[in-house]
Amino acid sequence: MSRHGGSGGGPGGGGGRFGGPPRPKLVKTSGQGIEYVDYKDVESLRRAMSPNGKIYGRKRLQTTAREQKLIAQAVKRARFLGLLPYTSATL
Repeated sequence: MSRHGGSGGGPGGGGGRFGGPPRPKLVKTSGQGIEYVDYKDVESLRRAMSPNGKIYGRKRLQTTAREQKLIAQAVKRARFLGLLPYTSATL
């Protein structure tokens, strides 16, 4: 628990101590209830990465371990298909 109480919610966070709009969720649910991350949604995946092309950690993205694995897999697929760069050269 943070020293101020509550859920924290630092800069850029959503709905935390300072309010603000909630963060857009990267993990979506299909009609059958299966969770997935769309690797073709490049803009959403780009928000989960640093300017240098590294995937942000779970604490910053506020995701579970399972969701983080799905995000990492989607980023890797998008990189393999050329939708996202591996490095910051073109990001």
